[in-house]
Amino acid sequence: MEWLSKKNQHSTVYISFGSEHFLSKQEIEEIAKGLELCDANFIWVIRFHLGVKEISIEDALPKGFLERVKERGIVVSGWGPHARILAHQSTASFLSHCGWSSLNESIYYGVPVIDCKMLVEVGACVEIVKDENGVYKGEEIAKAIKKVLVESSGEGLRQRAQELSERMKMEEDQELDEVAESLWQLCLKSKH
Repeated sequence: MEWLSKKNQHSTVYISFGSEHFLSKQEIEEIAKGLELCDANFIWVIRFHLGVKEISIEDALPKGFLERVKERGIVVSGWGPHARILAHQSTASFLSHCGWSSLNESIYYGVPVIDCKMLVEVGACVEIVKDENGVYKGEEIAKAIKKVLVESSGEGLRQRAQELSERMKMEEDQELDEVAESLWQLCLKSKH
């Protein structure tokens, strides 16, 4: 969080694929390639399957990657403070596996998602084009990140994600008010 606080507002992409999705060696290499090509700040949380022998971050990533990106990127093994990263003003976008919890948290904090068809349709996401075999390519990952962080379309994505966030929070408050009122009514009935 200290590292993230030193970055400019909306300058950093957060990459995490959830607690149950484990990236293949090829996927790790393509994401790393995309991060190098886009030249954006990033926090990348990589999880390794527990049944596999201990793998270091250095061994999982392309040779020399950490050295080449050390000024603008941080790679964390296992766990990162997900909600705190999404809520941080420096976080511009979220590259995710698009699990339901991750999508809800991303929208709650008004952070556009990269690669979620459902959110593309509502204007809060950029989709990554896959090759003919359904595989991500580094160049396409870089293009998607640049759309959110660098190009003018990124501001529209952030604005739409923020609108969805405000609506989600308003609906959440209304639901809490309804629950509180129902509980109050139950309490009143039980006193009589």
